[in-house]
Amino acid sequence: MAFSATFYPSSSPSLAFSSKTHKPIFTQTAYFSKSLTVKASTTLDKLSVDDKSPLPTKTNSWKWKFKENLINIYYEAHEGKSSDPSKNILMVPTISDVSTVEEWRSVARNIVQQTGQVNWRATIVDWPGLGYSDRPKIDYNADVMEKFLVDFINAPDGPMNSSENDLVVFGGGHGATITVRAAKKGLVKPKAIAAVAPTWAGPLPIVFGRDSGMETRYGLLRGTLRAPAVGWMMYNMLVSNEKAIESQYKSHVYANPENVTPGIIESRYALTKKEGARYAPAAFLTGLLDPVQSREEFLELFAAMEGKTPVLVVSSKGSPKRSKAEMEALRGTKGVNKFVEVPGALLPQEEYPNLVAEELYRFLQENFESKA
Repeated sequence: MAFSATFYPSSSPSLAFSSKTHKPIFTQTAYFSKSLTVKASTTLDKLSVDDKSPLPTKTNSWKWKFKENLINIYYEAHEGKSSDPSKNILMVPTISDVSTVEEWRSVARNIVQQTGQVNWRATIVDWPGLGYSDRPKIDYNADVMEKFLVDFINAPDGPMNSSENDLVVFGGGHGATITVRAAKKGLVKPKAIAAVAPTWAGPLPIVFGRDSGMETRYGLLRGTLRAPAVGWMMYNMLVSNEKAIESQYKSHVYANPENVTPGIIESRYALTKKEGARYAPAAFLTGLLDPVQSREEFLELFAAMEGKTPVLVVSSKGSPKRSKAEMEALRGTKGVNKFVEVPGALLPQEEYPNLVAEELYRFLQENFESKA
């Protein structure tokens, strides 16, 4: 989240904010591990991709019923030119104040163009309250996001209803961890999972912790951001401005500031102006979307995949220090079949899509092509 906040650990639950937007604190925690550790190639042309021939992309919406709400969920389907039967990949965006399907598009187009034993089809979906999906004023938390993911995958009328026996899930950030959490509970049963720069702690909890005093302050901030008038004013000052977004991307979302283009900033800024844009980010910022509460719980999620679901973890070399520490905690951890490292920070799949696609496609080949 792109703003500077000062929390005073006194007995009073007061909050003090600086209107300066040039030093965001949108750091998240992530971690990976297991027996195989690989360093990614630094070349960008390992995959054969015809960038000059645009592929058909089907955009659509699915109505998710949550309590009394019918929420329009935006998704995209990317397919190659082959008419052969396909296996399905669901790509889940990193959760943030500017989360969007756009971060996975280049990777999706890259993979579906590959010519191997398996014909792959990719679906990218926006979370409720984020991206191009509807943003109703509901009480967003990790359980809500998990239920959405489970329903999107399992619903008889859902976009993934034909992929029951062949679904692979690629997730970024919190999205990866929520996927693993749902798989641990047996709510979804993907044939493989790739966690790209996985995270588990929101921007404020990872910096300031979770003691009772801080949780009180987070609640006050969350309530203020959700309020009818002052909420929009604070959101516009702290999040919904181009300087804040640019600072966020250049400081820790991307590893190389030169890769942050005006087009990216304009796209993300437009997302912050959608109706209801502040509700889900308010929950994310203050830790309500965190799928676990500690590194130990995070490791336990991945350990539960041992012998059940192949897991690839894609770490990023330029992640913020706290996030990188969690990623390193996964190195060699039970339940992670393969650990690789690529350039980038919190969005390597968008900043370095060819390198990420190369590692993901290799993972698919290792786990599916010999079995095709």
